[in-house]
Amino acid sequence: MSQPRRMTGALSFREELVHCLHFIKNPSLKRVFANRSRATRELGAWHADWWPSVSFKRLLAWAAMLWFVNIVLLGPVVLTVYELSGASHRIDIHKLPWFQALFWAPVVEELLFRYGLRRPIHALLLVPVLIVIFLNGLQWWAGSLLGLSVLALWWSARWNAMPRGWAWPWLRSYCKFFPWVLHASVLAFAALHLHNFKFDQMAWWMMAVLVLPQWVTGQVLAWMRVERGIGAAMLLHGLFNAGPLAVALIALQFANQAT
Repeated sequence: MSQPRRMTGALSFREELVHCLHFIKNPSLKRVFANRSRATRELGAWHADWWPSVSFKRLLAWAAMLWFVNIVLLGPVVLTVYELSGASHRIDIHKLPWFQALFWAPVVEELLFRYGLRRPIHALLLVPVLIVIFLNGLQWWAGSLLGLSVLALWWSARWNAMPRGWAWPWLRSYCKFFPWVLHASVLAFAALHLHNFKFDQMAWWMMAVLVLPQWVTGQVLAWMRVERGIGAAMLLHGLFNAGPLAVALIALQFANQAT
């Protein structure tokens, strides 16, 4: 199947969806959409990577699509397997983790699993630090280390601090293996969310079904990161997480009123 043509101007959600599906089938580092603003083009790739070249309305449309797929289409299947497996969820519905879901997880997880898709050299240094941050969670020193890591990324990307003489041959090889790297990162992202559940023994296929929504969401987030930048992926991640939390909050309020 041939690569889609490079597109300019205002794009419909359907056009973006078609390209996203094509990207999932044939991952590539080539950007298709050339609709960045003049200011973004003048400031360069560093600014474009962190400052989303997509409207909040379009991000909300993507979040709504993911809510529909995960809740309406996949939700009944996941719920059935969840009940059959005897697993329980670690999240306390009475203590919803708003900050963690809307800010901490989007930043840490996007940097850990998807920032390196376009900047693999940075990932060699960044991923070990982010693993430490992720494993230790919301602690003051972990937050400080995260902030320092982001500042270091901005500095190195803004001023091209990474050595390039030896990097180009390696990067050419990386492009050949990029589809494998992308799908491995999405699988790792989905597997990570098994930590949300408590279970003693469970068949592997049940584990796969439980994190199927995260696998689907990870595919879209990977496309968003490659096509629109890491900033857009973080924002979409936070918007997506807000949906299930809002549903849980509304359900909790109705339950309290009923009692």
